[in-house]
Amino acid sequence: MAIFAVDKGRLLVRNASEQLWIEAWGNGLRVRASHERAMPASSGALEGEPRDAVVELHAARDEVGSPPSRESETLRAIVRNGAIEARVAESGRIAFYNACGKCLLEEFVRAQTPPRKGLQRIFAREFRSISASGACRTAQRFESDPSERLYGMGQYQQSLLNLKGCELELVQRNSQTTVPFVVSSLGYGFLWNNPAQGSVVFGANLTTWRSDAADCIDYWIVAGDTPAAILAAYGEIAGRPPAMPEWALGFWQSKCRYRTQNELLGVARRYRELGIPLSAIVVDYFHWLFEGDLDFDRTYWPDPKAMVDELRAQGVEPVVSVWPTVDLRSRHYGAMKERGFLARAQRGPDEGLGCGARTQNVDVTNPEARAYVWSNIRKTYRAYGFRSFWLDLAEPETATPDPDNFLYASGAAAQVGNRYPLDYVRMFHDNLRDEGETQIALLVRSAWASSQKYAALLWSGDIPSTFWSLRNQISIGLSAGMAGIPWWNCDVGGFFDADANDPAFREILARWFAFCTFTPVLRLHGSRDPQQPGPGTVGGGLCGSG
Repeated sequence: MAIFAVDKGRLLVRNASEQLWIEAWGNGLRVRASHERAMPASSGALEGEPRDAVVELHAARDEVGSPPSRESETLRAIVRNGAIEARVAESGRIAFYNACGKCLLEEFVRAQTPPRKGLQRIFAREFRSISASGACRTAQRFESDPSERLYGMGQYQQSLLNLKGCELELVQRNSQTTVPFVVSSLGYGFLWNNPAQGSVVFGANLTTWRSDAADCIDYWIVAGDTPAAILAAYGEIAGRPPAMPEWALGFWQSKCRYRTQNELLGVARRYRELGIPLSAIVVDYFHWLFEGDLDFDRTYWPDPKAMVDELRAQGVEPVVSVWPTVDLRSRHYGAMKERGFLARAQRGPDEGLGCGARTQNVDVTNPEARAYVWSNIRKTYRAYGFRSFWLDLAEPETATPDPDNFLYASGAAAQVGNRYPLDYVRMFHDNLRDEGETQIALLVRSAWASSQKYAALLWSGDIPSTFWSLRNQISIGLSAGMAGIPWWNCDVGGFFDADANDPAFREILARWFAFCTFTPVLRLHGSRDPQQPGPGTVGGGLCGSG
């Protein structure tokens, strides 16, 4: 028989090897379940501390779930906070109700208690051990209302806004961003508070959240009368986005890539000659000699500070691209390798995505690695006057299609990998803030839950220059906003597979401009044919321009 108790304002349920905690957090409820002896302490994406919930323990027989065909269960506890309550049965099955007594969501169980031979045994919470360290493949199952509509989850390259009926991979990839928060038309918001890689299926008959490697099931749920109320409650516990600087809301000029300082300044000067307002211009990748140098190649960018000063005098904000990769030839590679500041592979070489070179990814989950990287940025980009950054490859992108292959200071990628972009953007935001910057905008290619509080300006990655892709961006931008990240943009015209001289592409470009005029940020970018060769034979000089 399960043991029910109240401790520090939370409900504790012990049932054989499983312990279940339900506690008040913000205006919602946080639910954790684990087979560990002690409940894992990570707060995930949640800010603050738990509150004291209203917990009732009793043994009255009552109906816990809403389906009339289900047998009655013994109701053992009710946990209330704000407009939501959790009703917990003797078996440990949970159903969530709003203040009006409407069932919003309830766990899926198909099993008899006590078990009967030959009958199915499908439980709401599943743990399958995969290592002696305690990591498990976990599953959390809920009943599904076929009429429900679901919105959010970040950005997936599809045209579907309503995610009901979708299966989504919970993995960060170039142009795919996992932010596991969803808003339901039934009046609740749900955060899967676990950075593990996995999947979610919003089926017509069953909703299933899965983690490939986790030490517990962890989620947060809130009730609300409107999507705005639900998002406000989510912002309270995951962080609210700051206002964008005024300059960031104008037109951004960018391309893949400006090859030299003179080329970039020439573009900015031409805008001024034509009288076209320009708010920002981007110094894209391979302005360096080797990835990880965190500095300009002075052969092609001889005076970065003078460039920054000229642009800012014209009212143009310079933005510089930074990659989380370190070339084995970089001046920082040896020290970072020796100190354990680089991600390691479980299988094969320790390689990140290198452009014509071998690289390793920075382990941004390691606070010492973040401090080391920033100490070098302070000596270069910050000394030149940069205060805005383009955080590319933030997933991080890797040389192989196996995102679970890497090991970080905080754990294996399968268990913690989805929070990599959160730690990446946090490194820049917190250091800029500590150095006195108050108007922060960080263009970033990936995100996780709570990235919004670090001034993340999310974009949708490297996407094709097609009308199909343009159509997808409409749903993607709205989905990112419903996942709590309102500052969003995409490459005007798409990124690749376009010829600047093709009339068909010019039609796409015009339509894309019209769309992006009404998105939070208007930013031109792409790699267009015909490609221009690189200006030299070493480092950034090898890299061409599109």
